[in-house]
Amino acid sequence: MQQLANQLFQKTIRRWVPFWRDVSPQHDLLKKLSLDPNLNAADEKVLLTWMDACLKDNGGEVAARMRAAELGRRFLDLNDEGRVRFLTLMADNYAVDEVRLTQVIESWLAANSSERTHLEADLRSALEPPRMKLLTQFNELPQGIKFLVDMRAELLRLRKEHPKLAPLEADLKRLLSAWFDVGLLQMEEINWRSSAELLEKLIAYEAVHAIQSWNDLKNRLDSDRRCFAFFHPNMPEEPLIFVEVALVKGMAGNVQELLDEAAPLEDISLADTAIFYSISNAQKGLSGISFGNFLIKQVVKKLQQEFPQLTQFATLSPIPGFCRWLDSIESEQELALLDDGSSLRSPEHLQKMAAHYLGEQKQKRNEHYARDPVAHFHLSNGAKIERLNWMADTSDNGLKQSEGMMVNYLYEIPLIESRSQGYSSEGKVALSTAIEKQLAT
Repeated sequence: MQQLANQLFQKTIRRWVPFWRDVSPQHDLLKKLSLDPNLNAADEKVLLTWMDACLKDNGGEVAARMRAAELGRRFLDLNDEGRVRFLTLMADNYAVDEVRLTQVIESWLAANSSERTHLEADLRSALEPPRMKLLTQFNELPQGIKFLVDMRAELLRLRKEHPKLAPLEADLKRLLSAWFDVGLLQMEEINWRSSAELLEKLIAYEAVHAIQSWNDLKNRLDSDRRCFAFFHPNMPEEPLIFVEVALVKGMAGNVQELLDEAAPLEDISLADTAIFYSISNAQKGLSGISFGNFLIKQVVKKLQQEFPQLTQFATLSPIPGFCRWLDSIESEQELALLDDGSSLRSPEHLQKMAAHYLGEQKQKRNEHYARDPVAHFHLSNGAKIERLNWMADTSDNGLKQSEGMMVNYLYEIPLIESRSQGYSSEGKVALSTAIEKQLAT
């Protein structure tokens, strides 16, 4: 699947080139920017000169678009080492001008209230690094937003090894957060009649339960299933996040049964439950920019309209951090045994520990929030931890990350907002009676 994702990325790059050629320098208005894929020392000087030219107003908007298009094309031509150098140049040389910022702050502090009103614009301008203008220029290009989303994906991959890139990544996240406001997004249903290119991306981007074949995908888009995704107007062929839904009778407790291609179709007229069994973020460059909760709420509203007989909206979710946490607990003990001599890995104890992990273990950086990332996502959206399911995912990944256990998060429509607020403000975790009993034993 990673290979397929890489192939899709290369296809996207090839598709940009004709668009960006339309705004390329013509009639020798600008010199062509030629860079070695490694971006050597001589190239760095040329690149800085070109970036300076992008930031100047000489030549007007058309010239600026030409320079930005050329800059973007050359970035795509660089290898990994060259891209690190490119991004580092942007981070190091186009940050906030500290001297100017200090002068503006000193003027601000010395000014009276009426004078400060006139200084506000200067202060905002001084706080804005020049690289923000460079990044914004890419937005004006065909496929420019997708280019920036992929650039941030690279920055997220590189920033741990290259900490100097962190401020540039933060600037780009701020831009993308504004451009991907949920009010600008469009929810669309994906089905078997969708374009082959879009279906191919669905296979590549599925992050929870890998799609094994086209038959597997067709099964997930059958008449008793639904798939919805968010799209941005400037990225119409690129899903941002998508959710897969099964319409069933009763609360599902086994993902292999849901994904079984040989299973008979459900009679959706008898379905009373919508099971959200996979939610996948499709764009790594939008990590940390949350709109999954809005997608779930819109999907619930859409399904209520189409199937008024539905009475339950729940997930069948993985517990991705459980085994890592359990390993850390065991490593702190000389023997991973209970008082009665039984193993921490016995089915009964594992379920109790999973309830404790989901309902009581908190993040180190925020003691209000659930440690498990999927639990945090659904609890912040207003769900309740409803039920643990033993051996619900017997795939290699399911066994590795949670000993095969999965959990149902229940979205009770009248209580979603109050539960979301209680969790976000006070860390209150809504638990079913069954989970409370498991925690009490």
